[in-house]
Order: sequence, then C-alpha cells, then structure tokens
Amino acid sequence: MAPGSVDGLDGRPLNAESSYDRTGTDWPLANGRNTSDRQSAVFGRVEDSPLSVAVSRPRRRLCEQLLLDSGQADHAYARYGLSANRAGTYLAWFRAVAKKYPQRPRDAILADLVQHTPGDEGKWFAAAKDAKLFDEAIALANATPCDPKTLTRAARDFAQASPVFAVEAGLAALRWLVGGYGYEITSLDVRAAYAHTLTAASNACVREATEQRFRSLFNHPTARTGLVADVIGRELGLR
Repeated sequence: MAPGSVDGLDGRPLNAESSYDRTGTDWPLANGRNTSDRQSAVFGRVEDSPLSVAVSRPRRRLCEQLLLDSGQADHAYARYGLSANRAGTYLAWFRAVAKKYPQRPRDAILADLVQHTPGDEGKWFAAAKDAKLFDEAIALANATPCDPKTLTRAARDFAQASPVFAVEAGLAALRWLVGGYGYEITSLDVRAAYAHTLTAASNACVREATEQRFRSLFNHPTARTGLVADVIGRELGLR
C-alpha cells in the first residue's frame, strides 16, 4: 500500500483522489453490503485505527453518515458528531456540526465543542457570536486569549443593535491588548477598540462606568508602559 493511503473495506487503497475521501460515503454505499454489515466493518476499522484524527476523518464521516441514514442521530452525534466535522476554523467547525444536527440546540453544540477543546475557549467567541449566544461569547472571550481584532469587530458591528454586548467585547479586546496579545498590533488597532467600545457604551448609556473599567485595565504598573497606554493613556488620565 502506498505511503499515506488508507485501505478500503475491500482492500483497495483509498487516497485523496478516491470518491471515498472526497465524499466520505460514495464508495462504501455502492459496494453491495447491507447497512448492518457496512456499519460493523467500518466501525471496527475506525475504532481500531492507529491513524491520526486528520487521516481517519473521512472514515469517521462515513460512520457518522451510516448512523444518520439508519435514524440514529443521537448516537451519530455522541460518537462522531464533533470529531468528524472539524473544519479549518472554529466558526466553520461549529457551523458544520450545527447544520448536520439542526435538532440539537446551538448552545448545547457550542458547549460540547468547548469541552472538546480545553484551553481554546477564546477561539469559540466568533462561533458563539454567530449563534447570537452573546453571554456565552463574552464568557469565552474572557476565559482564554481571544483575537483582539475579532473582538474589536464585534464591538463595531454590534454597537447599535446590541450595545451591551459590544461594550463587553470591546473591553475584552482592550484587556487582551494590554496583556500583549494579538498579531501585528498597531496604534490603529488600539484606537479602534477604544473608539468602538466608547460608541457602544454611549448607546447603552454606560459611558462613565465603561471609562472607569478602562482605567481598571491599567491598575498594574506594568500595564502603563505598553502600547495601549501610550495610545489612550492621555484620554484616561494616565499621562
């Protein structure tokens, strides 16, 4: 068998060009086995496979589809729903699972995905926001590092429609910026986070309280020496 190939149920190699790898279902459903036989054969191979998750994902999708086709949606979700639908981004991963299991509450799916990826809570912010799970989104954004630019965009986009959420997103952005997080951060990024948060705070009638929360971000002496303090320190009375 060629390096990197995966053997099929009939011994044929499966690779990136096979219909199995492309769809996860075409070949095994056409090989003449009945559903029960196909399930037993495929499930056994997946559970015993030493392959990495990335390599075995097509098989997991096949197992999932066999269970879905046989009316076992709950079993499919519990066994393969998360691992088989992993995508390039956490938002795409959430959308893929939610689309395949529309009967499951979105907050439950999100909670399962968060539990499935310990330490990555902040990376689920965009998925929670996309599902309009605003309380969960803010909790996730404050749990572990979250991209400040993503949070700033949320503050901008929701400043009118959901200003309380926008304020919390903007404050989280500034908190992570003060902590030194973010990729290729410039003074423009700091200024944007600050301005959009203030706009949302005005819309929510909490501007004074928000300005006080801004200042609390700089309680630690080292926080007053970084880029964020240099950019907005004068407005906050830190300079």
